[in-house]
Amino acid sequence: MDVQRVILIAALALISYMLVLQWNEDYGPAQQQATAQQQAPSVSAYSSNGSSSELPTAGAASDAHADIPQVANPADQAQAAVSANSGQLISVSTDVLQVLIDPHGGDIIQVALPKQESALNSGEPFILLEQNANRTYVAQSGLVGRDGPDAKKSGRPVYQAANASYELGDQDSLNVDLVLTQPDGVKITKRFVFNRGQYRVGLDYIVDNESQEPWQGILFGQIKRDGSADPSQQTSMGMQSYLGAVFSTAENNYQKVKFGDMDEERFSASSQDGWVAMVQHYFVSAWIPAPGAEYSYQSRKLNGNYIVGFLSPSFEVAPGQSQSVSATFYAGPKDQEQMEATAPNLKLTVDYGILWWIATPLHIILTWIHSVVGNWGLAIIGITLLVKLALFQLNAKAFKSMAKMRKFGPEMQRLKEQFGDDRQKMSQEMMKLYQKEKINPLGGCLPIVVQMPVFIALYWVLMESVELRHAPFFGYIRDLSQMDPYFILPILMGCTMFIQQLLNPTPPDPMQAKIMKLLPIIFTFFFLWFPAGLVLYWLVNNILSIAQQWLINRQIEAGDTKKA
Repeated sequence: MDVQRVILIAALALISYMLVLQWNEDYGPAQQQATAQQQAPSVSAYSSNGSSSELPTAGAASDAHADIPQVANPADQAQAAVSANSGQLISVSTDVLQVLIDPHGGDIIQVALPKQESALNSGEPFILLEQNANRTYVAQSGLVGRDGPDAKKSGRPVYQAANASYELGDQDSLNVDLVLTQPDGVKITKRFVFNRGQYRVGLDYIVDNESQEPWQGILFGQIKRDGSADPSQQTSMGMQSYLGAVFSTAENNYQKVKFGDMDEERFSASSQDGWVAMVQHYFVSAWIPAPGAEYSYQSRKLNGNYIVGFLSPSFEVAPGQSQSVSATFYAGPKDQEQMEATAPNLKLTVDYGILWWIATPLHIILTWIHSVVGNWGLAIIGITLLVKLALFQLNAKAFKSMAKMRKFGPEMQRLKEQFGDDRQKMSQEMMKLYQKEKINPLGGCLPIVVQMPVFIALYWVLMESVELRHAPFFGYIRDLSQMDPYFILPILMGCTMFIQQLLNPTPPDPMQAKIMKLLPIIFTFFFLWFPAGLVLYWLVNNILSIAQQWLINRQIEAGDTKKA
Protein backbone atom coordinates (compact mmCIF):
# COMPACT_ATOMS: atom_id res chain seq x y z
CA MET A 1 0.00 0.00 0.00
CA ASP A 2 2.81 2.39 0.87
CA VAL A 3 4.59 1.57 -2.40
CA GLN A 4 1.41 2.24 -4.38
CA ARG A 5 0.97 5.57 -2.60
CA VAL A 6 4.55 6.61 -3.40
CA ILE A 7 4.08 5.66 -7.07
CA LEU A 8 0.82 7.63 -7.31
CA ILE A 9 2.36 10.70 -5.65
CA ALA A 10 5.40 10.53 -7.95
CA ALA A 11 3.17 10.20 -11.04
CA LEU A 12 1.01 13.13 -9.91
CA ALA A 13 4.12 15.23 -9.30
CA LEU A 14 5.49 14.40 -12.75
CA ILE A 15 2.20 15.26 -14.47
CA SER A 16 1.97 18.53 -12.54
CA TYR A 17 5.54 19.40 -13.51
CA MET A 18 4.83 18.78 -17.21
CA LEU A 19 1.62 20.83 -17.03
CA VAL A 20 3.49 23.80 -15.52
CA LEU A 21 6.16 23.53 -18.22
CA GLN A 22 3.53 23.55 -20.97
CA TRP A 23 1.63 26.45 -19.36
CA ASN A 24 4.84 28.46 -19.19
CA GLU A 25 5.59 27.72 -22.84
CA ASP A 26 2.11 28.82 -23.95
CA TYR A 27 1.41 31.74 -21.63
CA GLY A 28 4.66 32.56 -19.79
CA PRO A 29 6.76 35.75 -19.94
CA ALA A 30 8.79 34.60 -22.95
CA GLN A 31 5.65 34.06 -25.04
CA GLN A 32 4.22 37.42 -23.98
CA GLN A 33 7.46 39.15 -24.93
CA ALA A 34 7.50 37.43 -28.33
CA THR A 35 3.90 38.52 -28.97
CA ALA A 36 4.76 42.09 -28.08
CA GLN A 37 7.72 42.04 -30.48
CA GLN A 38 5.51 40.76 -33.30
CA GLN A 39 3.04 43.57 -32.70
CA ALA A 40 5.68 46.30 -32.53
CA PRO A 41 5.90 48.28 -35.79
CA SER A 42 9.12 48.80 -37.67
CA VAL A 43 11.16 51.99 -37.70
CA SER A 44 9.25 53.16 -40.76
CA ALA A 45 6.16 53.48 -38.56
CA TYR A 46 7.76 56.27 -36.56
CA SER A 47 6.13 59.61 -37.15
CA SER A 48 6.73 63.07 -35.89
CA ASN A 49 3.81 64.09 -33.70
CA GLY A 50 5.42 66.43 -31.19
CA SER A 51 3.39 69.63 -30.98
CA SER A 52 4.08 72.88 -29.23
CA SER A 53 1.16 72.16 -26.89
CA GLU A 54 3.39 69.63 -25.16
CA LEU A 55 6.16 72.13 -24.52
CA PRO A 56 6.53 74.27 -21.41
CA THR A 57 5.80 77.94 -21.49
CA ALA A 58 8.60 80.31 -20.65
CA GLY A 59 6.69 82.97 -18.83
CA ALA A 60 6.57 83.67 -15.13
CA ALA A 61 7.41 80.97 -12.65
CA SER A 62 3.73 80.43 -11.88
CA ASP A 63 3.20 79.47 -15.53
CA ALA A 64 6.25 77.25 -15.74
CA HIS A 65 4.24 74.11 -16.39
CA ALA A 66 1.30 75.48 -18.35
CA ASP A 67 0.89 74.47 -21.99
CA ILE A 68 1.59 76.86 -24.86
CA PRO A 69 -1.79 78.29 -26.04
CA GLN A 70 -2.88 76.85 -29.35
CA VAL A 71 -3.71 80.20 -30.93
CA ALA A 72 -2.54 80.53 -34.49
CA ASN A 73 -3.91 82.02 -37.67
CA PRO A 74 -4.70 79.74 -40.65
CA ALA A 75 -1.45 80.67 -42.38
CA ASP A 76 0.56 79.63 -39.32
CA GLN A 77 -1.34 76.34 -39.10
CA ALA A 78 -0.70 75.59 -42.76
CA GLN A 79 3.02 76.26 -42.33
CA ALA A 80 3.08 74.02 -39.26
CA ALA A 81 1.52 71.16 -41.25
CA VAL A 82 4.20 71.46 -43.93
CA SER A 83 6.98 71.57 -41.33
CA ALA A 84 5.68 68.55 -39.43
CA ASN A 85 5.95 66.34 -42.49
CA SER A 86 9.25 67.58 -43.88
CA GLY A 87 12.71 66.35 -43.02
CA GLN A 88 14.17 62.85 -43.00
CA LEU A 89 14.97 61.14 -39.70
CA ILE A 90 18.65 61.37 -38.79
CA SER A 91 20.34 58.19 -37.58
CA VAL A 92 23.41 58.15 -35.35
CA SER A 93 25.38 54.99 -34.50
CA THR A 94 28.09 54.55 -31.89
CA ASP A 95 29.49 51.46 -30.24
CA VAL A 96 26.81 51.60 -27.50
CA LEU A 97 23.97 53.71 -28.95
CA GLN A 98 21.74 53.69 -32.02
CA VAL A 99 19.76 56.94 -32.10
CA LEU A 100 17.07 58.42 -34.32
CA ILE A 101 16.69 62.22 -34.30
CA ASP A 102 13.67 63.96 -35.77
CA PRO A 103 14.65 67.20 -37.58
CA HIS A 104 11.23 68.52 -36.61
CA GLY A 105 12.18 69.94 -33.23
CA GLY A 106 15.44 68.00 -33.09
CA ASP A 107 13.99 65.48 -30.63
CA ILE A 108 15.46 62.05 -29.89
CA ILE A 109 12.65 59.67 -30.80
CA GLN A 110 14.49 56.36 -30.59
CA VAL A 111 17.39 54.98 -28.58
CA ALA A 112 18.47 51.38 -29.15
CA LEU A 113 21.23 49.72 -27.14
CA PRO A 114 23.27 47.30 -29.30
CA LYS A 115 25.13 45.87 -26.27
CA GLN A 116 21.82 45.03 -24.55
CA GLU A 117 19.80 42.49 -26.53
CA SER A 118 16.01 42.78 -26.54
CA ALA A 119 15.87 39.05 -25.78
CA LEU A 120 18.56 36.48 -25.14
CA ASN A 121 20.39 35.53 -28.36
CA SER A 122 17.89 37.55 -30.41
CA GLY A 123 20.58 39.63 -32.08
CA GLU A 124 18.26 42.64 -31.83
CA PRO A 125 19.20 45.62 -29.65
CA PHE A 126 17.02 46.55 -26.72
CA ILE A 127 14.94 49.62 -27.60
CA LEU A 128 14.77 52.02 -24.67
CA LEU A 129 13.16 55.06 -26.31
CA GLU A 130 10.68 54.76 -29.15
CA GLN A 131 7.69 56.44 -30.74
CA ASN A 132 5.13 54.31 -32.53
CA ALA A 133 1.51 53.19 -32.42
CA ASN A 134 2.07 51.04 -29.34
CA ARG A 135 4.41 53.13 -27.23
CA THR A 136 5.61 56.70 -26.74
CA TYR A 137 8.87 57.36 -24.92
CA VAL A 138 10.97 60.23 -26.32
CA ALA A 139 13.44 62.91 -25.22
CA GLN A 140 12.54 66.44 -26.26
CA SER A 141 14.56 69.64 -26.04
CA GLY A 142 14.39 73.12 -27.44
CA LEU A 143 14.43 76.87 -26.93
CA VAL A 144 11.34 78.69 -25.75
CA GLY A 145 10.89 82.17 -24.33
CA ARG A 146 10.49 85.47 -26.15
CA ASP A 147 12.53 84.54 -29.25
CA GLY A 148 12.81 80.77 -28.88
CA PRO A 149 11.91 78.96 -32.13
CA ASP A 150 10.00 76.27 -30.22
CA ALA A 151 7.60 78.90 -28.83
CA LYS A 152 6.42 80.10 -32.25
CA LYS A 153 2.76 79.71 -33.13
CA SER A 154 3.74 77.94 -36.36
CA GLY A 155 4.94 74.94 -34.35
CA ARG A 156 8.28 73.28 -33.79
CA PRO A 157 11.15 74.37 -36.06
CA VAL A 158 12.61 72.09 -38.73
CA TYR A 159 16.40 71.83 -38.57
CA GLN A 160 18.75 71.03 -41.42
CA ALA A 161 21.59 68.50 -41.14
CA ALA A 162 24.55 67.87 -43.47
CA ASN A 163 23.87 64.11 -43.54
CA ALA A 164 21.02 61.70 -42.94
CA SER A 165 23.20 59.25 -41.04
CA TYR A 166 26.29 59.49 -38.84
CA GLU A 167 28.62 56.79 -37.52
CA LEU A 168 31.25 57.10 -34.81
CA GLY A 169 33.54 54.69 -36.60
CA ASP A 170 37.13 54.88 -35.33
CA GLN A 171 36.63 58.30 -33.78
CA ASP A 172 36.45 58.88 -30.05
CA SER A 173 33.88 61.66 -30.40
CA LEU A 174 31.18 62.60 -32.92
CA ASN A 175 29.33 65.92 -33.33
CA VAL A 176 25.93 65.98 -35.05
CA ASP A 177 24.88 69.53 -35.92
CA LEU A 178 21.31 70.55 -36.71
CA VAL A 179 21.09 74.08 -38.09
CA LEU A 180 18.22 76.56 -38.13
CA THR A 181 18.51 80.00 -39.74
CA GLN A 182 15.73 82.41 -38.79
CA PRO A 183 14.51 85.16 -41.12
CA ASP A 184 15.92 87.88 -38.84
CA GLY A 185 19.44 86.54 -39.26
CA VAL A 186 19.71 84.50 -36.06
CA LYS A 187 21.49 81.18 -36.65
CA ILE A 188 20.80 78.40 -34.12
CA THR A 189 22.90 75.24 -34.08
CA LYS A 190 21.61 72.30 -32.08
CA ARG A 191 24.62 70.07 -31.51
CA PHE A 192 24.55 66.52 -30.16
CA VAL A 193 27.90 65.19 -28.93
CA PHE A 194 28.44 61.41 -28.81
CA ASN A 195 31.47 59.73 -27.24
CA ARG A 196 32.85 56.22 -27.52
CA GLY A 197 31.62 53.81 -24.85
CA GLN A 198 29.34 56.39 -23.22
CA TYR A 199 25.58 56.40 -22.82
CA ARG A 200 25.48 60.13 -22.14
CA VAL A 201 24.91 62.52 -25.03
CA GLY A 202 25.95 66.15 -24.84
CA LEU A 203 23.51 68.82 -26.04
CA ASP A 204 24.68 72.34 -27.00
CA TYR A 205 22.52 75.13 -28.36
CA ILE A 206 24.73 77.71 -30.07
CA VAL A 207 22.90 80.97 -30.80
CA ASP A 208 24.69 83.25 -33.27
CA ASN A 209 22.80 86.55 -33.28
CA GLU A 210 23.47 88.40 -36.55
CA SER A 211 20.27 90.46 -36.17
CA GLN A 212 19.96 94.04 -35.02
CA GLU A 213 18.06 93.22 -31.81
CA PRO A 214 18.94 91.32 -28.63
CA TRP A 215 17.80 87.69 -28.68
CA GLN A 216 16.23 86.04 -25.61
CA GLY A 217 15.43 82.42 -24.95
CA ILE A 218 15.12 79.64 -22.39
CA LEU A 219 16.44 76.10 -22.75
CA PHE A 220 14.15 73.21 -21.86
CA GLY A 221 14.65 69.46 -21.78
CA GLN A 222 11.89 66.98 -21.11
CA ILE A 223 11.07 63.28 -21.29
CA LYS A 224 7.66 62.24 -22.56
CA ARG A 225 6.38 58.74 -21.81
CA ASP A 226 3.03 57.04 -21.88
CA GLY A 227 1.79 54.82 -19.06
CA SER A 228 2.62 51.52 -20.76
CA ALA A 229 4.21 48.67 -18.83
CA ASP A 230 7.94 48.31 -18.36
CA PRO A 231 9.23 46.12 -21.24
CA SER A 232 12.42 45.32 -19.31
CA GLN A 233 10.56 43.98 -16.25
CA GLN A 234 11.04 40.26 -16.71
CA THR A 235 9.64 38.88 -13.45
CA SER A 236 5.92 38.47 -12.95
CA MET A 237 6.08 37.62 -9.25
CA GLY A 238 7.93 38.98 -6.26
CA MET A 239 9.01 42.55 -5.64
CA GLN A 240 8.92 44.80 -8.72
CA SER A 241 11.35 47.54 -9.69
CA TYR A 242 10.14 51.14 -9.68
CA LEU A 243 8.62 52.54 -12.87
CA GLY A 244 8.16 56.30 -12.98
CA ALA A 245 9.84 59.68 -12.71
CA VAL A 246 12.59 60.84 -10.37
CA PHE A 247 13.71 64.38 -9.60
CA SER A 248 16.98 65.33 -7.95
CA THR A 249 17.20 68.79 -6.41
CA ALA A 250 19.26 70.52 -3.75
CA GLU A 251 16.42 69.99 -1.27
CA ASN A 252 15.83 66.31 -2.09
CA ASN A 253 18.51 64.43 -4.01
CA TYR A 254 16.18 61.56 -4.95
CA GLN A 255 12.44 62.18 -5.09
CA LYS A 256 10.12 59.71 -6.80
CA VAL A 257 7.06 61.06 -8.62
CA LYS A 258 4.88 58.16 -9.66
CA PHE A 259 2.57 58.25 -12.67
CA GLY A 260 -0.36 58.13 -10.26
CA ASP A 261 0.99 61.23 -8.52
CA MET A 262 1.08 63.07 -11.86
CA ASP A 263 -2.54 62.09 -12.47
CA GLU A 264 -3.53 64.05 -9.37
CA GLU A 265 -1.19 67.04 -9.35
CA ARG A 266 1.82 68.58 -11.03
CA PHE A 267 5.26 68.50 -9.52
CA SER A 268 7.13 71.81 -9.42
CA ALA A 269 10.43 72.77 -7.83
CA SER A 270 13.35 75.16 -8.32
CA SER A 271 16.90 74.15 -7.56
CA GLN A 272 20.53 74.98 -8.14
CA ASP A 273 21.59 72.24 -10.58
CA GLY A 274 19.85 68.83 -10.29
CA TRP A 275 18.36 66.44 -12.87
CA VAL A 276 15.17 64.68 -13.94
CA ALA A 277 14.81 61.04 -15.03
CA MET A 278 12.45 58.28 -16.12
CA VAL A 279 13.33 55.02 -14.39
CA GLN A 280 12.47 51.41 -15.15
CA HIS A 281 13.97 47.99 -14.41
CA TYR A 282 17.64 47.95 -15.44
CA PHE A 283 17.42 51.14 -17.57
CA VAL A 284 17.10 54.91 -17.13
CA SER A 285 16.85 58.07 -19.20
CA ALA A 286 17.70 61.47 -17.70
CA TRP A 287 18.17 65.12 -18.52
CA ILE A 288 20.97 66.84 -16.61
CA PRO A 289 21.24 70.61 -17.21
CA ALA A 290 24.65 72.28 -17.07
CA PRO A 291 25.75 73.02 -13.49
CA GLY A 292 25.90 76.50 -12.03
CA ALA A 293 22.36 77.85 -12.51
CA GLU A 294 18.91 77.83 -10.93
CA TYR A 295 16.55 75.56 -12.84
CA SER A 296 12.82 74.98 -12.72
CA TYR A 297 11.70 71.33 -12.63
CA GLN A 298 8.18 70.26 -13.47
CA SER A 299 5.84 67.42 -14.36
CA ARG A 300 2.48 67.32 -16.08
CA LYS A 301 0.16 64.93 -17.88
CA LEU A 302 -1.13 65.70 -21.35
CA ASN A 303 -3.04 63.54 -23.84
CA GLY A 304 -2.31 60.40 -21.85
CA ASN A 305 1.44 61.07 -21.75
CA TYR A 306 3.52 61.86 -18.68
CA ILE A 307 5.98 64.71 -19.20
CA VAL A 308 8.84 65.60 -16.85
CA GLY A 309 11.53 68.16 -17.52
CA PHE A 310 13.47 71.28 -16.66
CA LEU A 311 13.60 74.96 -17.68
CA SER A 312 16.78 77.01 -17.62
CA PRO A 313 17.00 80.67 -16.62
CA SER A 314 16.41 83.13 -19.43
CA PHE A 315 19.54 84.13 -21.32
CA GLU A 316 20.18 86.96 -23.76
CA VAL A 317 22.45 87.21 -26.79
CA ALA A 318 23.42 90.71 -27.87
CA PRO A 319 23.48 91.66 -31.58
CA GLY A 320 26.64 90.44 -33.27
CA GLN A 321 27.39 88.04 -30.42
CA SER A 322 27.26 84.25 -30.00
CA GLN A 323 26.35 82.28 -26.88
CA SER A 324 25.69 78.64 -26.01
CA VAL A 325 23.64 76.77 -23.43
CA SER A 326 24.03 73.08 -22.74
CA ALA A 327 22.68 69.98 -21.04
CA THR A 328 23.39 66.24 -20.97
CA PHE A 329 21.04 63.41 -21.84
CA TYR A 330 21.69 59.92 -20.45
CA ALA A 331 19.94 56.91 -21.97
CA GLY A 332 21.08 53.42 -21.18
CA PRO A 333 21.48 50.71 -18.57
CA LYS A 334 21.90 51.53 -14.89
CA ASP A 335 25.68 51.46 -15.14
CA GLN A 336 26.67 52.88 -11.76
CA GLU A 337 30.14 53.93 -12.88
CA GLN A 338 28.89 55.89 -15.90
CA MET A 339 25.98 57.44 -14.01
CA GLU A 340 28.26 58.60 -11.20
CA ALA A 341 30.50 60.28 -13.79
CA THR A 342 27.49 61.89 -15.45
CA ALA A 343 25.77 63.62 -12.51
CA PRO A 344 25.78 63.62 -8.70
CA ASN A 345 23.22 61.20 -7.22
CA LEU A 346 22.22 59.79 -10.63
CA LYS A 347 23.40 56.33 -9.57
CA LEU A 348 20.67 56.41 -6.92
CA THR A 349 18.34 55.31 -9.71
CA VAL A 350 19.71 51.87 -8.87
CA ASP A 351 17.14 51.76 -6.11
CA TYR A 352 17.96 49.50 -3.17
CA GLY A 353 15.27 51.07 -0.99
CA ILE A 354 15.76 51.84 2.68
CA LEU A 355 18.46 49.15 2.96
CA TRP A 356 20.79 50.89 0.48
CA TRP A 357 23.46 51.22 3.19
CA ILE A 358 23.70 47.42 3.32
CA ALA A 359 23.04 46.77 -0.37
CA THR A 360 25.70 49.17 -1.69
CA PRO A 361 28.70 47.36 -0.14
CA LEU A 362 27.14 44.02 -1.11
CA HIS A 363 27.04 45.15 -4.75
CA ILE A 364 30.67 46.23 -4.56
CA ILE A 365 31.66 42.82 -3.17
CA LEU A 366 29.54 40.99 -5.78
CA THR A 367 31.23 42.95 -8.58
CA TRP A 368 34.67 42.23 -7.14
CA ILE A 369 33.98 38.50 -6.90
CA HIS A 370 32.82 38.49 -10.52
CA SER A 371 36.06 40.18 -11.58
CA VAL A 372 37.89 37.21 -10.03
CA VAL A 373 35.71 34.23 -11.06
CA GLY A 374 34.30 35.63 -14.34
CA ASN A 375 30.81 34.17 -13.90
CA TRP A 376 27.88 35.95 -12.25
CA GLY A 377 26.38 32.68 -11.02
CA LEU A 378 29.63 31.83 -9.25
CA ALA A 379 29.74 35.41 -7.94
CA ILE A 380 26.28 34.90 -6.39
CA ILE A 381 27.48 31.69 -4.76
CA GLY A 382 30.59 33.49 -3.55
CA ILE A 383 28.75 36.39 -1.95
CA THR A 384 26.27 33.97 -0.35
CA LEU A 385 29.25 32.17 1.22
CA LEU A 386 30.70 35.45 2.49
CA VAL A 387 27.36 36.59 3.96
CA LYS A 388 26.91 33.20 5.59
CA LEU A 389 30.43 33.39 7.03
CA ALA A 390 29.84 36.89 8.37
CA LEU A 391 26.65 35.74 10.10
CA PHE A 392 28.06 32.37 11.18
CA GLN A 393 27.97 33.05 14.93
CA LEU A 394 24.45 34.48 14.81
CA ASN A 395 23.26 31.49 12.83
CA ALA A 396 25.06 29.14 15.21
CA LYS A 397 23.14 30.54 18.19
CA ALA A 398 19.87 30.11 16.37
CA PHE A 399 20.66 26.58 15.24
CA LYS A 400 21.88 25.53 18.72
CA SER A 401 18.62 26.75 20.19
CA MET A 402 16.64 24.79 17.60
CA ALA A 403 18.82 21.71 18.13
CA LYS A 404 18.12 21.73 21.86
CA MET A 405 14.42 22.20 21.21
CA ARG A 406 14.56 19.23 18.85
CA LYS A 407 16.46 17.13 21.40
CA PHE A 408 13.89 17.71 24.14
CA GLY A 409 10.92 17.52 21.80
CA PRO A 410 9.85 14.07 23.13
CA GLU A 411 10.03 15.33 26.72
CA MET A 412 7.89 18.35 25.82
CA GLN A 413 5.38 16.08 24.13
CA ARG A 414 5.30 13.90 27.26
CA LEU A 415 4.54 16.91 29.45
CA LYS A 416 1.78 17.92 27.11
CA GLU A 417 0.19 14.49 27.25
CA GLN A 418 0.67 14.28 31.02
CA PHE A 419 -1.02 17.54 31.89
CA GLY A 420 -3.56 17.54 29.09
CA ASP A 421 -5.73 20.65 29.15
CA ASP A 422 -4.12 22.11 32.27
CA ARG A 423 -2.18 24.77 30.35
CA GLN A 424 -1.01 26.58 33.47
CA LYS A 425 0.57 23.45 34.98
CA MET A 426 2.07 22.48 31.64
CA SER A 427 3.62 25.95 31.25
CA GLN A 428 5.14 25.69 34.73
CA GLU A 429 6.68 22.31 33.96
CA MET A 430 7.96 23.59 30.63
CA MET A 431 9.67 26.52 32.36
CA LYS A 432 11.31 24.14 34.82
CA LEU A 433 12.60 22.07 31.90
CA TYR A 434 13.94 25.19 30.14
CA GLN A 435 15.74 26.33 33.30
CA LYS A 436 17.17 22.90 34.07
CA GLU A 437 18.50 22.28 30.55
CA LYS A 438 19.36 25.98 29.87
CA ILE A 439 17.03 26.21 26.91
CA ASN A 440 15.94 29.60 25.58
CA PRO A 441 12.84 29.03 23.40
CA LEU A 442 13.36 32.48 21.85
CA GLY A 443 17.10 32.07 21.46
CA GLY A 444 16.89 31.56 17.72
CA CYS A 445 14.64 34.52 17.02
CA LEU A 446 17.03 37.46 17.49
CA PRO A 447 19.78 36.17 15.14
CA ILE A 448 17.19 35.49 12.45
CA VAL A 449 15.71 38.99 12.83
CA VAL A 450 19.18 40.55 12.66
CA GLN A 451 20.13 38.77 9.44
CA MET A 452 16.85 39.40 7.60
CA PRO A 453 17.88 42.94 6.48
CA VAL A 454 21.01 41.45 4.95
CA PHE A 455 19.00 38.87 3.02
CA ILE A 456 16.51 41.48 1.76
CA ALA A 457 19.32 43.87 0.78
CA LEU A 458 21.06 41.12 -1.18
CA TYR A 459 17.73 40.30 -2.85
CA TRP A 460 17.53 43.89 -4.12
CA VAL A 461 21.16 43.87 -5.23
CA LEU A 462 20.42 40.87 -7.43
CA MET A 463 17.15 42.43 -8.65
CA GLU A 464 18.70 45.79 -9.57
CA SER A 465 22.01 44.66 -11.07
CA VAL A 466 21.81 45.10 -14.84
CA GLU A 467 25.02 43.04 -15.04
CA LEU A 468 22.92 39.92 -14.39
CA ARG A 469 20.68 40.62 -17.39
CA HIS A 470 21.36 37.88 -19.97
CA ALA A 471 24.27 36.63 -17.84
CA PRO A 472 24.71 32.84 -18.18
CA PHE A 473 25.48 30.39 -15.41
CA PHE A 474 26.13 26.79 -16.46
CA GLY A 475 24.28 24.27 -18.57
CA TYR A 476 20.76 25.19 -19.56
CA ILE A 477 20.64 28.40 -17.44
CA ARG A 478 21.63 31.02 -19.99
CA ASP A 479 20.09 34.07 -18.29
CA LEU A 480 20.28 34.57 -14.52
CA SER A 481 17.79 37.45 -14.72
CA GLN A 482 15.12 35.15 -16.18
CA MET A 483 13.21 32.32 -14.58
CA ASP A 484 14.56 28.79 -14.68
CA PRO A 485 12.90 27.40 -17.85
CA TYR A 486 12.68 23.88 -16.39
CA PHE A 487 12.02 24.94 -12.76
CA ILE A 488 14.86 22.75 -11.52
CA LEU A 489 16.35 25.38 -9.20
CA PRO A 490 12.97 26.21 -7.54
CA ILE A 491 12.25 22.51 -7.02
CA LEU A 492 15.69 21.96 -5.49
CA MET A 493 15.12 25.01 -3.31
CA GLY A 494 11.83 23.53 -2.08
CA CYS A 495 13.55 20.22 -1.34
CA THR A 496 16.21 21.98 0.74
CA MET A 497 13.48 23.73 2.70
CA PHE A 498 11.91 20.35 3.42
CA ILE A 499 15.26 18.95 4.60
CA GLN A 500 15.70 21.98 6.87
CA GLN A 501 12.36 21.19 8.48
CA LEU A 502 13.49 17.63 9.18
CA LEU A 503 16.50 19.02 11.06
CA ASN A 504 14.43 21.48 13.08
CA PRO A 505 12.10 20.69 15.98
CA THR A 506 8.45 19.99 15.19
CA PRO A 507 6.19 22.80 16.46
CA PRO A 508 4.10 21.65 19.45
CA ASP A 509 0.93 23.09 17.97
CA PRO A 510 -0.59 20.63 15.40
CA MET A 511 -1.96 23.44 13.21
CA GLN A 512 1.39 25.21 13.17
CA ALA A 513 3.09 21.94 12.31
CA LYS A 514 0.78 21.45 9.30
CA ILE A 515 1.44 24.98 8.08
CA MET A 516 5.20 24.46 8.35
CA LYS A 517 4.91 21.31 6.24
CA LEU A 518 3.14 23.29 3.52
CA LEU A 519 5.74 26.08 3.42
CA PRO A 520 8.20 24.26 1.09
CA ILE A 521 5.39 23.71 -1.42
CA ILE A 522 4.18 27.31 -1.16
CA PHE A 523 7.69 28.76 -1.51
CA THR A 524 8.46 26.47 -4.43
CA PHE A 525 5.37 27.73 -6.24
CA PHE A 526 6.27 31.38 -5.64
CA PHE A 527 9.86 30.87 -6.74
CA LEU A 528 8.90 29.18 -10.03
CA TRP A 529 8.86 32.53 -11.84
CA PHE A 530 11.60 34.28 -9.87
CA PRO A 531 14.85 35.12 -11.71
CA ALA A 532 17.24 32.17 -11.66
CA GLY A 533 19.91 34.28 -9.95
CA LEU A 534 17.66 34.93 -6.98
CA VAL A 535 16.61 31.28 -6.71
CA LEU A 536 20.28 30.26 -6.91
CA TYR A 537 21.02 32.55 -3.96
CA TRP A 538 18.22 31.03 -1.84
CA LEU A 539 19.21 27.49 -2.83
CA VAL A 540 22.86 27.98 -1.85
CA ASN A 541 21.83 29.73 1.36
CA ASN A 542 19.57 26.78 2.27
CA ILE A 543 22.30 24.24 1.54
CA LEU A 544 24.76 26.11 3.76
CA SER A 545 22.14 26.37 6.50
CA ILE A 546 21.47 22.62 6.29
CA ALA A 547 25.20 21.88 6.59
CA GLN A 548 25.59 24.17 9.59
CA GLN A 549 22.48 22.82 11.32
CA TRP A 550 23.55 19.22 10.72
CA LEU A 551 27.00 19.86 12.20
CA ILE A 552 25.53 21.58 15.27
CA ASN A 553 23.03 18.75 15.78
CA ARG A 554 25.88 16.22 15.65
CA GLN A 555 27.96 18.24 18.10
CA ILE A 556 25.11 18.36 20.62
CA GLU A 557 24.35 14.66 20.19
CA ALA A 558 28.06 13.80 20.52
CA GLY A 559 28.25 15.86 23.72
CA ASP A 560 25.32 13.93 25.19
CA THR A 561 26.98 10.60 24.25
CA LYS A 562 30.20 11.55 26.07
CA LYS A 563 28.25 12.54 29.16
CA ALA A 564 26.49 9.20 29.14
